Amino acid sequence: MDTLDQDYPQALLAAHTPPCLSLYQPTHPAHPERQQDVIRFRNLVKLLETSVPTHHGARDVAALLAPLHALADDHVFWNHVLQGLAVLRNPDHAHVYRLQRPVPEVAIVADSFHTKPLLRIQQSADRYQVLALSRTRARLFEGNRDALAEIEFVAEVAASAPEATGSDLRDVERATRVYGAASAEGTTRHGTGGEQRLRDNETERFFRSVDRAVIQHHSRPSGLPLLLAALPEHHSLFRKVSNNPLLLEAALDVHPDDLSSDDLRQRAWQAIQPSYLARLGALLDAIQAAAARNLGSLDLADIARAAQQGRVATLLVDADRQLAGHLDPTTGAIVVEPAAQPTSGDLLDDVGELVLRKGGEVIVVPSARMPSDSGAAAAYRY
Repeated sequence: MDTLDQDYPQALLAAHTPPCLSLYQPTHPAHPERQQDVIRFRNLVKLLETSVPTHHGARDVAALLAPLHALADDHVFWNHVLQGLAVLRNPDHAHVYRLQRPVPEVAIVADSFHTKPLLRIQQSADRYQVLALSRTRARLFEGNRDALAEIEFVAEVAASAPEATGSDLRDVERATRVYGAASAEGTTRHGTGGEQRLRDNETERFFRSVDRAVIQHHSRPSGLPLLLAALPEHHSLFRKVSNNPLLLEAALDVHPDDLSSDDLRQRAWQAIQPSYLARLGALLDAIQAAAARNLGSLDLADIARAAQQGRVATLLVDADRQLAGHLDPTTGAIVVEPAAQPTSGDLLDDVGELVLRKGGEVIVVPSARMPSDSGAAAAYRY
């Protein structure tokens, strides 16, 4: 099984030997909906099978599709699907990805892979991290509006207080008893106060350790906003010791263990959405202002030429639209086909890939928030 975090974008946007087959479909982890997934997958494979000779002449279609037929017969795989599936196949490679969000059902044969659904999943525009923190334990999650998954701390991150401080509650209790016995005031009263001070010191040491490690190994490399989920009494202490510039003011005042994973995702997205919409609104305003100064465009043909020249700094593409056609990557010229067919390539996808290869940023945006009806909008570097 391939890992999207490792493969996208470098491996999947590299030059590939055509034909490139791209298959996407929503899947269902639960029974009985899951039973229909294999049937839909086989139908999409048949569509690819009939399309390869049409688009790329006579080839060894059987060898090309053999991994897809094998996947259709893999009962263990279909018993462990998530919300979506992506299969990318060409004569040299076969990539299979279980996806944590649904994707539109498509089967495309082209000279390059159709990767816009993967870009939407991987893009940072609506992604965030959640630090689920208690006095003795830390967990980190990463996701977007549709999915939230726990990610492993790197080895250097202490995920529990004993790991971070080298002690546990038994150490605290032993130290408290010693403190109380040595006091002339009596064991009970001063033992309780000593225990609380020791607990507070251990908690602060743990929070500082978590903050340093998350900054170094997770926040700084990802650049994603960080949402804190913790009991109210732990928020002030963590914010006091934290130096993380990506820590949001918004927070979840709840013990994270009291929420299911889906409840945590829903509440996290409610907290994150205002900052996402603010960022998207600022991008839209900037692109429209740039277009008014001839430093941007809402026209796909202009954007494609600018992309080939490496001038596109930021590109917005319509998440819900597929535009059939052909892009010449050497000139940026586009040819729009009259109507999209099930196996047609996507011009928006091709332009987005070209922008990424030239070092630009691509953000996949819902149709309702696009500033144009061309399917694309861009701000230029110059």
